[in-house]
Amino acid sequence: MEVAWNSNVLEVSYKVLGWVAFFIWSSSLYPQLFLNFYRKSVVGLNFNYLLLNNTKHTLYLIYNTTLYFTPILHFQYHIKFGFHQMIPVAANDVAFSTHCVLLTAVLLFQVAIYERGDQSISKVTIGIVTSVWIIVAVCSIIAFPSKSWLWLISIFNIMQVIIAVIKYIPQAFMNFKRKSTCGFSIGNILLDFAGGVTNYAQMVTQSIDQNSWVNFSGNIGKVLLSLVSIFFDLLFMCQHYVLYPSKRTASTPSHSRLNNKLTEPLIKSHDQPVAANIPVAESV
Repeated sequence: MEVAWNSNVLEVSYKVLGWVAFFIWSSSLYPQLFLNFYRKSVVGLNFNYLLLNNTKHTLYLIYNTTLYFTPILHFQYHIKFGFHQMIPVAANDVAFSTHCVLLTAVLLFQVAIYERGDQSISKVTIGIVTSVWIIVAVCSIIAFPSKSWLWLISIFNIMQVIIAVIKYIPQAFMNFKRKSTCGFSIGNILLDFAGGVTNYAQMVTQSIDQNSWVNFSGNIGKVLLSLVSIFFDLLFMCQHYVLYPSKRTASTPSHSRLNNKLTEPLIKSHDQPVAANIPVAESV
């Protein structure tokens, strides 16, 4: 049973905000991808962050697709939260998760083919990812006899939030340790921040229309994901613009070195050991 909207304006606003969040949040992955391609290097990008990010989006994809498309999960959701409540997953959530799983896989592929220095994925991260999938497998076995599918996908949702918190920490610590954000795209962060705010606004719009905040508790993972993203994005912006701004322009531009060469004296006289720089005459 599909619950109707009370306001056409709010319904349209909900859909617009959802797809705006999709485009902004999805676009947040491209600056890093293009930066890696341009530099032919992934030095400065934390690999632990990438692997955790891919795992997080995979869990979120499973949650969104199953809750959005599966009638038995709709029924179990309505049994728990009420038949007058809307399903808290929209089409843009499914599209976003699918897109992010593919893009994070491409970023991991770039790690395999581009210069990466002495960076590697830590054993701690591998242990975390392995533990997550073991927990998911055990919960699936527990849920199967009683067909507690809503409980199972809620585990997926909570796990993706936990990883969302963990995934930002390696990059934030790496920036702090290097005292630099060079190699880490701030464009990614600015878009991620805008997407988190828009995503949260979409949920507020639904709550206002339905005069109920159940969709927040019914999809606590989406709420926490937005808040976690906003918090860490503000941290990264502080690192990039406030704490380590000078580190981004440490290298001397090539045209400056060329100008220095052009102003060197062609011949140094023995009588004039420290000659003034004589500019080279321009060709007519």
